[in-house]
Amino acid sequence: MGLFSKKNQNFLGVDIGTSGIKLVQLANEKGTARLVTYGLAEINTEIIRNKTTQNINIVAGRLAGLVQKSRVSTKDCSAALPIFSVFNSVISLPAMSKNDMDSAVKWEAKKFIPFPIEDMILDWRVIADTQNKHQTIYNEKSYGSTSNSIDQDIIKTKSKFIKVLLTAAPKNVVAVYIEIFKKAQLNLLSLEVESFAIARSLIDQNTNNVMVIDIGSVTTDVCVVENGLPILNRSIEVGGNLMTESIARSLNISFERAEQFKQDFGLATNLDEGISIPKKIEETLAPMVNEIKYVFDLYKRQSNSRIDSIILTGGSAYLPNLIDYLKKVLNAPVYIGDPWHKVMYPKELEPVLDEMGPKFGVAIGLALRNII
Repeated sequence: MGLFSKKNQNFLGVDIGTSGIKLVQLANEKGTARLVTYGLAEINTEIIRNKTTQNINIVAGRLAGLVQKSRVSTKDCSAALPIFSVFNSVISLPAMSKNDMDSAVKWEAKKFIPFPIEDMILDWRVIADTQNKHQTIYNEKSYGSTSNSIDQDIIKTKSKFIKVLLTAAPKNVVAVYIEIFKKAQLNLLSLEVESFAIARSLIDQNTNNVMVIDIGSVTTDVCVVENGLPILNRSIEVGGNLMTESIARSLNISFERAEQFKQDFGLATNLDEGISIPKKIEETLAPMVNEIKYVFDLYKRQSNSRIDSIILTGGSAYLPNLIDYLKKVLNAPVYIGDPWHKVMYPKELEPVLDEMGPKFGVAIGLALRNII
């Protein structure tokens, strides 16, 4: 329900995940974000893989219902595309004018995108630029065209080469999101990649190199954030549901009961003899751990730098003993992120918001987009 009356400009972030819809409305009060309302609707959306009209209508209907139930007071909102649905790469180009950059980026994009470039929406920004950390796959003015985040006519640099973060999203995926929000009677002002929203909510400016591990129900996203900018993104199809399914098969029990086992025991080792839940979860986590180690090595090779810490987020971040397990196998500091730390809210809500925090990282980051 609504927690505060609308006094200043409000911003709504909507995260359509594979297992639910999360929304957060924040008010901008003199440059500080204040919580207005939030909402969660559990629903198997699968909107990237299932673009049928029926599924679009179902998701739009649940979104509209959640907006009404949460007493959202603004129609203007921002949303995000999941990492696995976009292509992301850091490229090196000779220093040149902004006008020349558009053509150069488009030409380079053809080298790593396995689809016709005319079917994609491109966005790019110079990594050294600290004035604007947004990437916008969609907005009302630039939809369908190559966009960029640079305002200067000439990109100023002392080097002969510049690093550019390039992101590409399929136009048909973007069109699905536009249709969902239109049917839900919301004004979709911008669409970015989830990693930017996550970095915005979890990480402060001038923070050292951080790896964010977002463990969702279906996928786990691994993102390296450098100076507040997500420069390396990977996604693997290992999530909380796969862990639960593995437990259900090994113990021959229902998915619901297996989920409860997972939440109760996690990777704990002091279990009764014969129950192998920790072992099954560890086996399921193996591909994720291997991917994380690969990203560690890849980042070190590309940047000649190291990752200083790891932040966990997502619905499975609170899996018992997961932090200790990852600390051991990765030999690095591991923490659970707090996406609410940039937001003011009533003290009495703290226990609830702390518990729900990992699920709301993307939605909070989207709502913060025009505030910080």
